[in-house]
Amino acid sequence: MALIVQKYGGTSVGSIDRIRNVANRIQIERDKGNQIVAVISAMGGVTDKLIGLAGELSDNPTEREMDVLLSSGEQQSIALLAIALNEMGIDAVSATGRQAGIVTSGSHTRGRIERIEPTLVNRFLSEDRTVVVAGFQGITEDGMIHTLGRGGSDLSAIAVASAVKADLCQILTDVDGVYTADPRVVKKARKLPEISYDELLELASVGTKVMQSRSVEFAKKYGVKFEVRSSLNNNPGTIVTEEHEAMESVVIRGVSIERSQARVTITGIPDTPGMSGRILGALADAEVNIDMIVSNIASDGMARHSFTMHTSDLGRAQSALKPVLAELNELGGEAGIETEAGIAKLSCVGIGMRSHSGVAAKMFNAMGEAGINIGMISTSEIKISVTVEEDQIEEAARVVHTAFGLDA
Repeated sequence: MALIVQKYGGTSVGSIDRIRNVANRIQIERDKGNQIVAVISAMGGVTDKLIGLAGELSDNPTEREMDVLLSSGEQQSIALLAIALNEMGIDAVSATGRQAGIVTSGSHTRGRIERIEPTLVNRFLSEDRTVVVAGFQGITEDGMIHTLGRGGSDLSAIAVASAVKADLCQILTDVDGVYTADPRVVKKARKLPEISYDELLELASVGTKVMQSRSVEFAKKYGVKFEVRSSLNNNPGTIVTEEHEAMESVVIRGVSIERSQARVTITGIPDTPGMSGRILGALADAEVNIDMIVSNIASDGMARHSFTMHTSDLGRAQSALKPVLAELNELGGEAGIETEAGIAKLSCVGIGMRSHSGVAAKMFNAMGEAGINIGMISTSEIKISVTVEEDQIEEAARVVHTAFGLDA
């Protein structure tokens, strides 16, 4: 008998028929003799509806009350699934984040899991009951409801699996697993049988939407091996685990794209210590998330910094940088700002880069032969990212996917 934690997303429980389908899947595992803890998201569309209702009452509802409101979506879905399971003769009980012992910290709507105290969950399991836990939520030390932000139910499932020492954690969603590229863009993309934590972390950070990066980080930290698979069929998914020697034989594991990017370049920066900190500090204070960063010294001895961000952050970034530019010019600089929207980012990820040379050359040559010009370049130990014109990003993804033999 195995203890399995299964996470079902909003699409998987988006209707009464879908909830019955989830109950049937749980019954199949129960019939095999396995125990199940199901971590459930709100029904598809419910969270957006609740946000819309709040918006009708206030242009700026307090985050505390939004946490109370949004957490009700998961409570609805766990109760419905528990009702469905009991109707099928399976002894099931639901548990909110608080009841499941999910202790959080941080800001409202952006809570962080500090620990899980699974006393109640373990008691239910000892009674051989199926436990249905609300994802996306927890409780602070002083009793405040917290939601965990985007991807919070995945994080809940990984954390619960670690706390109850599950034999297997399954993230069941509306996709079959992790692919070498987005199948909607690259028709020859293939599902990967396995991928390392680090590779999935890099892919998640550069646009792959299968898993949020903090869920993968938590799984890596606590050694939670998990599987990403579809809740709508019985196909095997993708196992996410520690890297092993055989993985290095694959140079590139996947290709990811991220649209709607913008580039900001600040020129004429005095080449003195602390300048980068002032610029990036202003962006941090404005809560602008930046990605690729390139810095160099021009022939006139002045520095220039370029960085990318989502297009939606461009206006806020410009406003945050205006006083900084004035300050730099008072220090003897000739600071100016250049912006460019309409770009996209292409990334290649694979732990095989550590042991294979010529990866960047192969990538750039393939794009050059296809007439695709490269803008900024950023690298890590297992990732190469470049910017291209947004109208060329899909062709760039297909060309690079083919160049590294991912089509076959």
